[in-house]
Amino acid sequence: MATYTKEKNVYISIGFWLILGVECFSGWSNHIVTVKTGGSVTIPCHYDEKKPPQKKYWFSETPPNRTYTNTTKENLSVIDHPDQSLFTVTMRNMQSSTHNGDYYCVVETDGKQNVTYELHLEVQSVPDVSVMNSSVSGHEGDNVSVQCFYTSGYKDKLKQWCRYKDKGCYTEKRNDTSQNASVQISDDGRSSFTVLMTGLRLSDSGWYFCSAGKALNLVHLTVTKAEPVNGATDNPRDSSETGNKNNSTAEGSKEQKDKDLLTVWLPVSAALLLLLILVGVFTWRRKQRPKQDKHQNRERNDSGTIDAISKPEEDPVIYNTIDDEPRDPNKDVTYSTICDAPVSDAKPPAGGTIYSTVAPH
Repeated sequence: MATYTKEKNVYISIGFWLILGVECFSGWSNHIVTVKTGGSVTIPCHYDEKKPPQKKYWFSETPPNRTYTNTTKENLSVIDHPDQSLFTVTMRNMQSSTHNGDYYCVVETDGKQNVTYELHLEVQSVPDVSVMNSSVSGHEGDNVSVQCFYTSGYKDKLKQWCRYKDKGCYTEKRNDTSQNASVQISDDGRSSFTVLMTGLRLSDSGWYFCSAGKALNLVHLTVTKAEPVNGATDNPRDSSETGNKNNSTAEGSKEQKDKDLLTVWLPVSAALLLLLILVGVFTWRRKQRPKQDKHQNRERNDSGTIDAISKPEEDPVIYNTIDDEPRDPNKDVTYSTICDAPVSDAKPPAGGTIYSTVAPH
């Protein structure tokens, strides 16, 4: 932290940080926040949560200007977040001609003005250091990675991942056993390095920055609570309530599944039953058909026999040949008498006339 004296217009650094296991970022005056031309940047300004200041503002040195919190202009917003003990400054449509310069986060407590952060903004067409995403998030216990880019002039510069609030930094060197194994930095040696944070904790939420040498770019990390597995919770009462809810939900789900199954199987069962009935009727009719045909044939045969028996016998037909040629008067004439009378044994009459009786046999 630094103390701002209006009369001498000087800033005296009085802060000192010693973070176990990480390096300490000593100050901001020699660091440059690089921003792409036409882009935007958000700067967090932390203050002491135990002694909230009465006034908070963003101060630009050239030209001298102060903007108090909860103020929104065309390309500038200064918003207070008392629940996080910080206020954020968002600058939009950044141009080198108007935005390059030194800036300060200033708070006023009991009439004393203190500079909490000082930094230099540099607007560039291709920023010396930039990030893929300025805002990342993850669940508690999960991992998150951030990709940071740098220009060719920063290949050999020290790469760091630093927490903005306490200025604790992790370097790309892995031979330092004091560094936290949950943060790993890998540099491709060409144009980017990747920061991997494993086993995220809720306390990891906050502002960070990638840096290569003096150039840096800001990243905001949000860590949310992990979703409970199978309704697990730390509070026994909550566990019981959650278990009851889960049981109720499971029972309701089972009932709903039973209803769904019943809704589906009823029409299917009815259709199958109807199909079985149709098949049974068809089979029965096929089996009965030969019997019906046999019975019909028998009736036809019996009818023919009856007709043949009941048909009256016709009279026999007797044929006789009649010769119409002229007869010789000198020849004997034979007469034939055709009748139904029985043949008699009478002798033919005298005179040469022979009578013949033809009777049916």
